[in-house]
Amino acid sequence: MISKLIEELEKNRDNHNAIQMEKYMRNLFPFLGIKTPDRKKISTEFFKDLELNKKPFQVDLVLDLWEMKEREYQYIALDYMDRNLSKIELEHTDLFQTLITTKSWWDTVDMLAQKPVGQLVRQHPEIIANKINKWSTDENIWLKRTAILFQLKYKEDTNEDLLYTYIKRNVDSKEFFIQKAIGWALREYSKTNPTSVQEFIKSHELAKLSIREGSKYL
Repeated sequence: MISKLIEELEKNRDNHNAIQMEKYMRNLFPFLGIKTPDRKKISTEFFKDLELNKKPFQVDLVLDLWEMKEREYQYIALDYMDRNLSKIELEHTDLFQTLITTKSWWDTVDMLAQKPVGQLVRQHPEIIANKINKWSTDENIWLKRTAILFQLKYKEDTNEDLLYTYIKRNVDSKEFFIQKAIGWALREYSKTNPTSVQEFIKSHELAKLSIREGSKYL
């Protein structure tokens, strides 16, 4: 299914850009060197040609893209999921857990947390008891980060007790990406309920990074 996409992306490979992109991502992943606007133009044509937006959610496509070596393929998988959020179903929960824990870094995990996982939990809140609670204490830091961040765009729909519970479960973490996630989640929620966030920060011993990030709008 993705052979034409591969061909088009290879035509646009830019080794100079790739070096810069790889450096920015700490050389964790190889890149084709295709900048976001150009990548989105290519992926839009790909989706259009195959009429993917008219078809059911394509799990195999997402997995095929995720298995590809260069990072742009994972970004295109994220583009696809973002365009098809309304097609996400309960049965896709394990897929997202696989994606979160495979080729994991903030650039993919944060998008998965905010978009497909956030959408999925809105539609199926029972996932909180079945999955997200376990993620919040999992050994995998990216599952923990997802549990803290999935409500990031919920605003007034944020389950405050749940957010604070997940933060308290991870408050002693020395992991940068957990401390940063706690601060980010608090900062976003402070736009909706600044008094609550201010009180939470005052009454809990948070990492300096979490406090700094969480207090930005207070």
